[in-house]
Amino acid sequence: MAHCKEYTENGRLILEVDARRLEDGLLRAAELIDAKTPFLILLTHYRELLHTNHWLDYDLLSQLMGIRVGFVEDKELLLGLPLLFRPAQVDDYEGFVHGALQETLHHAQNDTGHSLADRIDKVLTNRWFGFPILIAILYAVFELTFAVGSIPQAWIENGINALCDWLTASLPEGWLSSLFVDGIVQGVGAILSFVPNILILFVLLVLLEDSGYMARAAFLMDKIMHAVGLHGRSFIPMLVGFGCNVPAIMAAKDIDNPKDRTLTMLMIPFMSCSARLPVYMLFVGAFFPNHKAVVMMSLYLVGIVLSIIFALIMKRTKWFKQPAGDYVSELPQFRRPTWQELGKHVWERLWDYLQKIATVIIWASIIIWGLTYFPTHSMDLEHSYLAMIGQWLEPLVTPLGFDWKMSVCLMTGLPAKEAIISTMGILYGGDATMSAFTPLTAYAFMLFVLLYFPCVATISALKRETGRGWAWFTVVHSLLLAWLVAFAVYQIGSLVI
Repeated sequence: MAHCKEYTENGRLILEVDARRLEDGLLRAAELIDAKTPFLILLTHYRELLHTNHWLDYDLLSQLMGIRVGFVEDKELLLGLPLLFRPAQVDDYEGFVHGALQETLHHAQNDTGHSLADRIDKVLTNRWFGFPILIAILYAVFELTFAVGSIPQAWIENGINALCDWLTASLPEGWLSSLFVDGIVQGVGAILSFVPNILILFVLLVLLEDSGYMARAAFLMDKIMHAVGLHGRSFIPMLVGFGCNVPAIMAAKDIDNPKDRTLTMLMIPFMSCSARLPVYMLFVGAFFPNHKAVVMMSLYLVGIVLSIIFALIMKRTKWFKQPAGDYVSELPQFRRPTWQELGKHVWERLWDYLQKIATVIIWASIIIWGLTYFPTHSMDLEHSYLAMIGQWLEPLVTPLGFDWKMSVCLMTGLPAKEAIISTMGILYGGDATMSAFTPLTAYAFMLFVLLYFPCVATISALKRETGRGWAWFTVVHSLLLAWLVAFAVYQIGSLVI
């Protein structure tokens, strides 16, 4: 290659890289790092780079890439120094190099020689403009989700009501009719009505991921992650967690450092997965009709902020205390998603969601219906087994502004958060306003749903990857945190409102 040259001197592998063609030359460096081959980088033609009013922070580049970087003029001096080589995991050579140079190559004020992608990156990853742009994009995503999804959602709700009327008229009165109408159709139908919104959200998020924008969001978070003793690579599984926490925990297995890997896995349950979306959409639509996107964004931001505070605290404990390391945040090139890839990725997420409805949610709906129907053999909620359970739990949630029905909904959400909506469909039926709720209790309820552990599958994955102790730690601390945050919001809000 004209832009780099490899040779061995004094037993050391040396890679000479033309400073005028850094991105091309460092691709070979990424290959050597991935192959775990120790080497030294020497820069040539660096004065020509300076003449273009660009300069390279080669010390930072050395730290990020885990190899020694210097100038060819200092070869003898560098050969006399101990070899620095901390091989990092490289998944995408171009993204690795692009990310490293984004942090270390400082450009001239005049960017006329830069490509369009470089100019866009300069804005999207800017320390001042990047976060407002990210917030604006997320706001637009949630606004579109509600605006476009409300139309098919209304069709599905009308269809479910029509099905309930038909079943009521067709089946003889008794337990079978109640099972289908009050249990399965009301329970499962409450979740099915939100499938269009979730599908739209999946499409928009996959577009952001496949285009390369989500990698820019992770790059923006790199500095914040460094502040808590982690690096941008830890934020990538957290982004995956917005879809589902279980594959996010699996994605965190790629983090080499065992302490960072475990801490990242413990942070993932703070990320609001798609299972919580139906709960948010129900309450946001009913109680915050004029501020839907803002309230939705606030929930996601609360999860991220609390996860960072959690990491700050845990990094000061004996289990996770260690010197912070440097890491290159891969920044892949922008690309145009194809319809085939978009359809495949969206369908994978939607299929997982529909499978959960067809299994866990149906059985949860049947169990909740049974606890509601018996022992009175009617839908007499106040004298049902479910009411007995809820009234036993009620003292625990009264300080949060919740009644016994809300406590039961939270309890049924332990195996899967979607079950909260199916339980509400059975307990409240067609009462979309849920008169026991106010905007304040609704927001406190959503925060509780956000913060207590997502589902049994997530805890099982944590147990498998981090051990029984950390899994139980997540169960206990998430329940306590959810209670404390909901308590603070309700009690403080009651004084203000």
